[in-house]
Amino acid sequence: MQEGSWLPVRRLREIPPAVWALGFVSLLMDTSSEIIHALLPVYLVTVLGTSMLTVGFIEGIAEATASITKVFSGALSDWLGKRKVLAVIGYGLAAFTKPVFPLASSIGWLVAARFIDRVGKGIRGAPRDALVADIAPTHLRGASFGLRQSLDTVGAFLGPSLAIGLMWLTANNFQAVFWFAVAPAFLALGLLIFSVHEPGRLPQLRKVCFPLSLSEMKHLGPAYWWVVCIAVVFTLGRFSEAFLILRAQAVGLPLVLVPLVLVLMNVVYALTAYPAGVLSDHANRTVILGLGFSFLVAADLVLAFTSGIGGVAAGVALWGLHMGFTQGLLASLVADTAPPELRGTAYGIFNLLGGLALLIASVLAGALWDRVGPQATFLAGAAFTTVALLGLAAIQRFSPIVGQAHKS
Repeated sequence: MQEGSWLPVRRLREIPPAVWALGFVSLLMDTSSEIIHALLPVYLVTVLGTSMLTVGFIEGIAEATASITKVFSGALSDWLGKRKVLAVIGYGLAAFTKPVFPLASSIGWLVAARFIDRVGKGIRGAPRDALVADIAPTHLRGASFGLRQSLDTVGAFLGPSLAIGLMWLTANNFQAVFWFAVAPAFLALGLLIFSVHEPGRLPQLRKVCFPLSLSEMKHLGPAYWWVVCIAVVFTLGRFSEAFLILRAQAVGLPLVLVPLVLVLMNVVYALTAYPAGVLSDHANRTVILGLGFSFLVAADLVLAFTSGIGGVAAGVALWGLHMGFTQGLLASLVADTAPPELRGTAYGIFNLLGGLALLIASVLAGALWDRVGPQATFLAGAAFTTVALLGLAAIQRFSPIVGQAHKS
């Protein structure tokens, strides 16, 4: 290995083109989806006269559907031994629902489109992550997941930013902005179809009969389940980013500037996910992950005790930093610990349990906020994250090979 080859810029040249393509597929689809999602609640309420209860019901059902679907799509990709076809179906469903949003004349059409869009997200999630793990060389796994996560996060703040600009340019013409979102969705689908080539299944891999059976679950192994358990506890401390917005409002941030909270968080997230992934390829991954957990504890403490906008900005930046140092690394650890023939199932279970934990965390955070106050919400988050940190120490004792650097 040449001197200095660990540097992020040098590693960019070594990451396989298919991983780059998957990253830009995520960027384009996220941009398309976020343009619509940034405006849809307002459109439902102000244009179609929908109640806030209905909006909440639509969003809750949609996200729950996505989480549940991930398990079955991941398992199906293991059973078929094919991942790209499921990713294409998932991205295809998302792309073909996009024209429904500007064409819909009733709440029913929008509910159907939102539901199918989330089904598509659920179908593509686990197979896509397993595909990245299959394509990326072992010594570039952290860098590959970090790159995909960074590009995905660019879409997360580019979409709402474009939505704001397009609404201004079109004099608040929702349908025109929704039509604009159609183009990047189909670009993403085309890029996936023509630029990503799935590697052939290795002949030495064990044939999977029924991935979700108890006998197959045992093949996932204790190291994988340790990673899942730690991730679930950690997610209990990583509640919805909506509470960051509420905290900013509570200290006096003007309503018109509220979107800047998520922009700041996602910019920091996007800038740090790839370097953190590269670093994890050359150090013990669980140590770097522990650093990410520590950033969340710091963010919670700052947000719990701050009383000004500057303090909230610092807390939000730390929150973005923790996302950059954890999300790609957790995905890498799943790939490190799960058998290659069960990676789809492993990601499906990981995403399902993480989604359920995030739902519980957000409910607990809201209850604490209402009954005790915002300080209690963020202190509880710090407490759960500290428990997850202790779990990382335990995994090193139980299975010290987990997270070890892979040399090229």
